Amino acid sequence: MTTVTHAPLAARLTRAPRPFEPERGREAVALFPGLVPELAELVAGTAGCSPYLAALLHRERDWAAAALEQSPEDAFETVMAEAAGLGDGELPSGLRQAKRRVALLVALADLGGAWRLEEVTHALTRFADLSVDMSLKAAIAPDLARGRLPGMGPEDRATAAGMVALAMGKMGAFELNYSSDIDLICLFDNDRFAPEDVAEARAVFVRATRRMTATLSEQTAEGYVWRTDLRLRPDAAVTPVCLSMDAAEAYYESEGRTWERAAYIKARAAAGDIAAGERFLERLRPFVWRRHLDFAAIRDAHDIRLRIREHKGLGGLPGPEALEGTDIKLGRGGIREIEFFTQTRQLIAGGRDPDLRVRGTVEGLERLAQKGWIPADVAETLTADYRAHRELEHRLQMIADAQTQKLPGTAEGFARLAAFMDRDEGQLRQEIAERLARVHELTEGFFAPGAGGREAEAPELVLEEHEQEIVDGWRRYPALRSARAREIFDRLLPEILRRLDRAANRHEALMALDGFLAGLPAGVQLFSLFEANPHLIDLVVDIAGISPELARYLSRNAGVFDAVLGGDFFADWPGREALAAALAARLAEAGDYEARLDAARAWAKEWHFRIGVHLLRGLIDAETSGRQYADLADAVLAALWPVVVEEFSTRHGPPPGQGAAVIGMGSLGARRLNAASDLDLIVIYEPGGQEASTGRRPLATRSYYARLTQAFVTALSAPTAEGRLYEVDMRLRPSGRQGPVAVSFAGFCDYQRTEAWTWEHLALTRARPVAGEAALGQAVEAFRRQLLAAPRDAVATLRDVREMRARLAAERPGEGVWDPKLGPGRLLDIGLCAQTGALLTGDPARDAPEQIAAARRFGWLGEEEAQTLLEAHALFWSLQAGVRLMGASRLDWERLGAGGQAFLLRLAGAADAAELAPRVARSGEAAAEVIGAALERVPGA
Repeated sequence: MTTVTHAPLAARLTRAPRPFEPERGREAVALFPGLVPELAELVAGTAGCSPYLAALLHRERDWAAAALEQSPEDAFETVMAEAAGLGDGELPSGLRQAKRRVALLVALADLGGAWRLEEVTHALTRFADLSVDMSLKAAIAPDLARGRLPGMGPEDRATAAGMVALAMGKMGAFELNYSSDIDLICLFDNDRFAPEDVAEARAVFVRATRRMTATLSEQTAEGYVWRTDLRLRPDAAVTPVCLSMDAAEAYYESEGRTWERAAYIKARAAAGDIAAGERFLERLRPFVWRRHLDFAAIRDAHDIRLRIREHKGLGGLPGPEALEGTDIKLGRGGIREIEFFTQTRQLIAGGRDPDLRVRGTVEGLERLAQKGWIPADVAETLTADYRAHRELEHRLQMIADAQTQKLPGTAEGFARLAAFMDRDEGQLRQEIAERLARVHELTEGFFAPGAGGREAEAPELVLEEHEQEIVDGWRRYPALRSARAREIFDRLLPEILRRLDRAANRHEALMALDGFLAGLPAGVQLFSLFEANPHLIDLVVDIAGISPELARYLSRNAGVFDAVLGGDFFADWPGREALAAALAARLAEAGDYEARLDAARAWAKEWHFRIGVHLLRGLIDAETSGRQYADLADAVLAALWPVVVEEFSTRHGPPPGQGAAVIGMGSLGARRLNAASDLDLIVIYEPGGQEASTGRRPLATRSYYARLTQAFVTALSAPTAEGRLYEVDMRLRPSGRQGPVAVSFAGFCDYQRTEAWTWEHLALTRARPVAGEAALGQAVEAFRRQLLAAPRDAVATLRDVREMRARLAAERPGEGVWDPKLGPGRLLDIGLCAQTGALLTGDPARDAPEQIAAARRFGWLGEEEAQTLLEAHALFWSLQAGVRLMGASRLDWERLGAGGQAFLLRLAGAADAAELAPRVARSGEAAAEVIGAALERVPGA
């Protein structure tokens, strides 16, 4: 066996960045006394151009000092070996440390020219493989230890009990970029289980996948390991995050699309049961590699390219002086163009020629040239341009560890990039522009659509008689009154019908679209928008087919499409504070009081619509939607309260005393709202010894705050030209309906200490200040925590809760197995148990999952009991969030329609109703059993 000896890093350096911030570079060099000049130059340039790498040099100083003296290969293998030796409990922290070191080492070897592009991407991918494999096996170990996988035990950890993570995309091809996410498809070998055990096994593997993803993706103070994307799995909108190999194979055989075939060119079994994964990929070979020459793939790939350009708003080729913000991955002449060019040719001919079935882009170009599918000089040019694009991509990402492929948007950013690449800025700009133009010229002709375009090739859609009657009736709608609208719509109609034909239930989607068109007041602008951006039709069909409420909003507020096209509609969620600030700014510009109320409604509905669409299209899950709806309500309350106070003060003077705080109760307090939630509020004021206000029409303090509260409720719930904001429920205030609508802080505290019923203390577990005077809100929160922590009679509390539960069961028994909210073991029942746990433990947690976790830590709930409640709560919340988004008050499965059913199945992570219905029943029964047992159990007894 031959041992390869690698020279130290210093002896292999061929280049170094030029420090853009020399002082930062000098500070980094000072960390490593005695560096040889070549290494000092590399460290100074690296730290002087990349704040991220400078921080890593500081954080990993001791390790880096030793690594700089070694070969990068030896240092890398040491990091890999140390990571491979981590115990399960050490993984989250240990892998993050290893990622930092790999990131620093790879960057130095790359920036110094010691490693070529392929060595850089190979090292990143090897660490990704190790990270995923260790995280997957650690994630599945608890269920193996507890015997939750039929026929499996701890000894099956080595093969992850038949589960495999397929690496897709760049990870599959050993081409990971510097700040890449990793695309995985998680499957399990169902042949290792008896047919009756497959569903149980799937549930275990789904949990394991989520645990693995959390280990890899969660951002902590120590960073993250890999951003993980599971959306390449079959029909990701409706399938669980891990599914059986048989189910996946059946999907690809019946519904697989060209882009999925292209994705599997790079697929590789990377973690878990590698042998099972390789067997699956071999079974899938006929799907990926067609026996005939598949020229239809060209059209499909071209359509994908066009959709990317439309979705991302990518324009033409920029010149050297206009490169700011150019996307070198998805833009014209970018990385994706070379990848599509290569993969599409592989799909065309790879069925007949196995030599073309290679994963790497560079290797693919080489094979295509060898086989005569592309000229050798084209392959050489695209290979060189691909490598240059990827190196540029790495520099962009190294600056701040950002997952970006966009060139800097400022002159300063470009200057930093040029220094990072040790290039003259003008020369760099010229090279990038020429490379983009060259790649575009070489690839565009291959994909350009033939004469006549897509419309000429598409067959005419034949409608049923009743469907034709509906379409004919559209011309009577206001949106099609004008000749111009009809002219545009006539051109658009074939495309609309083609897209409708792809809906889960064509007639259902047609009827929903009919309702959307009927509500449009005008059509020319919107139809022109659809004609220029056909992908928007899909959005309308999706919305109309699932949520009539959202469709009605859209038909009356077509301007929201501007936000969709502008990109902001799909940006990251801004958070409560940013939302409140944005609304406050909008209200400040709105004019008088009535105009402000209308502005608040219009603004809130835009954001409400956005949350709904994101949930509907799978961009967020039900859990996230609950927090976002709550953030939106918080922002509205925080921004509108001072507007109401200002208006009220013009007549009655400023608030007497120290003002008032608005307290969110119930679901609002727990930060878990759905699309149709009302707001549970109470208002607490601090009179500060002042008996009356001082305005031109003074009021006694108690009357002042009572009327101010009524004005606030009216501002939220009264219908205006823009509708209403929220329904408001104030029954959780002291003494309920009989009590004043606003209560003094002293009165509130006294009532809670001496008069409140157990149910009122349960309600208090969710109380949260949401608007008004911050200091008073903090005082209310301090009192809440003090009251919850105070000793209480657990026996009496549990007796009261049992009586309350029985009364609720009698008064609100629920509507059968599909009811997610009412009934034994459903959301209301779980919430009651969770609040009881918070009350017994004195924990300040508000949301049900957090309260359940607190009860488990305290020992009132066992670990398996808590897990049962958490899983049931997650399932029922997903169903409730979906049902309310669709505008229904209850879940009637048979009347949902195909689109609605598919939506709920995706939210619940179920394949079909036959799987979901028994799961819903089992979850409710199991949760009810846990709750019944817990309410008979006195803590500490």
